[in-house]
Amino acid sequence: MEDITKKQVEGTPPQTQPDQPGIESEMNPLPTQPYEYKGSGKLKDKVAIITGGDSGIGRAVAIAYAKEGANLVINYVAKEEQDAQETKRQVEEEGVKVELVEGNIAEPETSQRLVDKALEAFGKINIVVNNAAVQYPVDHFLEITNEQWRETFSINLDGIFYLCKAAVPHLKEGDSIISTTSINAYRGHATLIDYTTTKGAIVGLTRSLAQNLADQGIRVNMVAPGPIWTPLIPSSFDAEKVSEFGTETPMKRPGQPSELAGAYVLLASPEGSYITGQCIHVNGGLTMHS
Repeated sequence: MEDITKKQVEGTPPQTQPDQPGIESEMNPLPTQPYEYKGSGKLKDKVAIITGGDSGIGRAVAIAYAKEGANLVINYVAKEEQDAQETKRQVEEEGVKVELVEGNIAEPETSQRLVDKALEAFGKINIVVNNAAVQYPVDHFLEITNEQWRETFSINLDGIFYLCKAAVPHLKEGDSIISTTSINAYRGHATLIDYTTTKGAIVGLTRSLAQNLADQGIRVNMVAPGPIWTPLIPSSFDAEKVSEFGTETPMKRPGQPSELAGAYVLLASPEGSYITGQCIHVNGGLTMHS
């Protein structure tokens, strides 16, 4: 497989996409996914729900979980149909089963359909990965409209609440919830104020929910990516910013979805059985500047 991480040290080709959350197949270079990941049955016969599982980090988690033996229910939005079908194809190559559920996670009904589909297809739920998100950069705080603020919160935060509320009654001891927060929750971001605020709220929600569900043996954790090369990047930023994306890290490049897969596997697996209320940072050393 081509090592694109070396190329991106010198910058990514300028590019944009018109709509969020972006199409993975249109990115240059294509993000690396964990195709070479070697599973060892850590999640054999487990059932995972993954939001935003059609591309980027969500696809990486789906592929890694499949390689570890988990069956999947993947949520995506309608415009991501092509990416979702490709993820389904790749997951099924690992010999597991996957169900696709289209819908906006900001709507409570979508979470209920995800849970219902998991129970109908597999009879249980063991892992919930809250990964879907949007971000809308603005140059000044006053440019954030009330509508943008509400949309960002409804997808990035409300969706987690709805899915956790629908899924928790079906989780048992040893099961886990994993949410994707962001390095921005710990550092701030001048042009992603509403997005960063939701990611900070995810930190508080994760730590609190972990305490609340500890007696049931349900673990609740999070992963905080730094700058990761996903479809959200060219669909959020202008071409110049995309070309410089990730080069501010000590590793001088953006991370790849494949480089997050191990963190999500650990937090879902028996090897992570004493980890709850915690965050794994995957950011190329960027928080060393904080």
